[in-house]
Amino acid sequence: MDKDIVDTAAGNADFETLVAAVQAAGLVETLKGEGPFTVFAPTDEAFAALGGTVDELLKPENKDKLVAVLTYHVVPGKVMSSDLTDDAMVATVEGQEVKIDLDNGAMVNDAKITTADIETSNGVIHVIDKVIVPDGVL
Repeated sequence: MDKDIVDTAAGNADFETLVAAVQAAGLVETLKGEGPFTVFAPTDEAFAALGGTVDELLKPENKDKLVAVLTYHVVPGKVMSSDLTDDAMVATVEGQEVKIDLDNGAMVNDAKITTADIETSNGVIHVIDKVIVPDGVL
């Protein structure tokens, strides 16, 4: 657990788009910070499902939207899967809430948690199969 959230994601081949997006959004230092943070991390495949939207978000003129999308995947504090409660509404760093649903496996909004509890030195990563988007951003 000597790697922080950014280094852990950068060391995983499934998170190349996420790492590029975090860099483009200027969030590297934040996510390398003390935390703790909980990150619901979409895979490259999840980003690919957005199609050209990702390329648009990575443009400098869309940095505010990119920051909003990425910070919507981050919850303050270290929330392990065992801490999740069904139908909980959880505030994100972006400001809006995400809904936790445990009825058919752990879900965040409409994204399934495919791998839970990847511990890092400054929090935890839960891998999700879809990019979740806050209301009014895209």
